[in-house]
Amino acid sequence: MRPWTVVLTGATGFIGAAVLRQLTGCAAADGGPVRVRAVVRRADVVLPGGEAVAQVRADLTDPASLTGVLEGADALVHAVSYVGKDAERCAAVNVRGTAAVMAAARAAGVGRIVHLSTAAVYGAGPHHGIDVDEIAPAPVSAASRSRLAAEEPALDAGALMLRPGLVLGAGDRWVVPAFAELAERVPPEWLGGTGLQSLVDVGDLARLVVAAATAPDAVRGVHHAAHPVPVSTGRLRAALSAHGLVAPARGSADWQQCRALLARSQGRYGERQLELLAQDHRYLSERIWQLLARDPGPGPLARLDGAAAWYRGFMAGRQGALAGSS
Repeated sequence: MRPWTVVLTGATGFIGAAVLRQLTGCAAADGGPVRVRAVVRRADVVLPGGEAVAQVRADLTDPASLTGVLEGADALVHAVSYVGKDAERCAAVNVRGTAAVMAAARAAGVGRIVHLSTAAVYGAGPHHGIDVDEIAPAPVSAASRSRLAAEEPALDAGALMLRPGLVLGAGDRWVVPAFAELAERVPPEWLGGTGLQSLVDVGDLARLVVAAATAPDAVRGVHHAAHPVPVSTGRLRAALSAHGLVAPARGSADWQQCRALLARSQGRYGERQLELLAQDHRYLSERIWQLLARDPGPGPLARLDGAAAWYRGFMAGRQGALAGSS
């Protein structure tokens, strides 16, 4: 059988690396082999996957470097994003880079396109179980504004647009680390632990992406990509505490009390991150799992056993780095 070729951008990133792991060794819808063409910027990058993974050097901010990269491909998974504060970098990578790779995909006649966006495009919550575009997007950062702008060229190219909520798992450098810091600075149970979050384990998200990229028929449009069952902040905190990742709650506090406690200390994270983790950010996510005929799995809390050791190592290393620089 002819191999099914998937071009993957962002293969060294948090979500892209998980997608790469799922793609290597999987089969296409017709049972044939899947081959990955991973786009990398640096020559010294060595990706896992053996002969099933071909590395191609290109820089999305240089459209000319994409010449030929998409030729002969059956699917594109676009998992590149810049999430820092540099507005020009956001525009270059997220907006113009996405437009360039989508133009190359259209020119090459790629039939399956999966684009990773984010539920952060909706802006400040709370969001109580909203459907796609039930409210107008109102992003509050340069990163999320640029990622919203990047959706237009992707949709114009016929992409499936996935908007994950909070993504957990090995490689997560902000959700659980932010929760840990904020739990130290604001010790009570935030809002009594009642905030409901749309979470997804990175491995389950990758399964969904791979299913879309190898499906016999293209699925298009915008979809939320989280586990269908939301998780309360209290349950998340208890699960993280059980793994020694987050301090247990001491008492309870309403939103104003939480804000006041946070203001008494300085740290890496601020009120925006506390709001994201404490208040409802719940997005209806059942439809995409049904369309792709995939079981969403037991949920992100059940997957923490496999990620806890990575989190402990990462956060210990961060603490050591902070101590060494003080």
